[in-house]
Amino acid sequence: MRALTVIPGKANSAAVVEMPEPPASDGPILVRTLAVGVCGTDAEIVSGQYGWPPRGEERLILGHESLGEVEAAPAGSGFSAGDRVVGIVRRPDPVPCIACGIGEWDMCRNGRYTERGIKERHGYASERFRIEPDFLVKLAPGLDALGVLLEPASVVAKAWEHIERIGRRARWEPATVLVTGAGPIGLLAALLGRQRGLDVHVLDRVTEGPKPQLVRNLGGTYHSGPMAGIGIHPDIVVECTGAASLVMDATLQLAADGIVCLAGVSSGGRRISVDVGMLNRDMVLDNNVMFGTVNANLRHYQAAAEALAKADQAWLGRLISRREPLGRWQRALTRQPDDIKVVIDFTL
Repeated sequence: MRALTVIPGKANSAAVVEMPEPPASDGPILVRTLAVGVCGTDAEIVSGQYGWPPRGEERLILGHESLGEVEAAPAGSGFSAGDRVVGIVRRPDPVPCIACGIGEWDMCRNGRYTERGIKERHGYASERFRIEPDFLVKLAPGLDALGVLLEPASVVAKAWEHIERIGRRARWEPATVLVTGAGPIGLLAALLGRQRGLDVHVLDRVTEGPKPQLVRNLGGTYHSGPMAGIGIHPDIVVECTGAASLVMDATLQLAADGIVCLAGVSSGGRRISVDVGMLNRDMVLDNNVMFGTVNANLRHYQAAAEALAKADQAWLGRLISRREPLGRWQRALTRQPDDIKVVIDFTL
């Protein structure tokens, strides 16, 4: 079968090659791949920055944002042929740690987890894959091709769950959320904020293109320019860019008892001047919290599936900028100015 693969750690090694059929050890459910989403993680793996192949193998099949259709499933698995499904990325470590032991592998404490398409497990960018029932999520009827957004939505669902858990430390009635970054994660974070009845503001660099209108159509307010100039002190900031300056600015803009959720990963290597004493003073005196989040477990995928099912499907469809066939995977990984989410479509 054809698969998009890479030799991890070796730049320019990505290629579509023939790979063996997925082994039964991957799971009893056989899925035909319909699409995989492309994100910055894939680009970084292709550029040789990181990634780990399965033990004993040279190449890693890419793709952690999946969408497929069940071809065969055993009785009693909860799945049937024809179901539209999404595979979960992470698997618990074999020890397991206390988090993995209760199904919260997204919070693994010893780093021995594996991840499909990233770390020691083949991903979903192949014509077929096998998977375990416990790591598969069934989509609601009607989502169809939009189900490829489920993995990034699961990351956002986890972020909101943790924001709300932290908020319960005291009587807290948040009204305003600021999302920094209008990529897929940022726009999905804004969607879940609106579904919670919050006044949503989104800050991004661009002033034209689809992003400002998507925010407005969601019922939010779009901003560009410095954060200090937006004129609000949000109860919540969901930081989705990883830009060091925005991370610092977010803490200074917060309302009292505010929460900053860091959902973007910084590249590092850029130094900025920070008044740590003032940062400490503001956070302590205002009871503010900053925390980071990454990945998701089963309940976050399920929450994300419910959120996507409730959303305006036409609006969700506009998050997908381009669909490229497997044979043009290089184009999918080459960012264009108006891109939000690019998808490799295995049906083309």
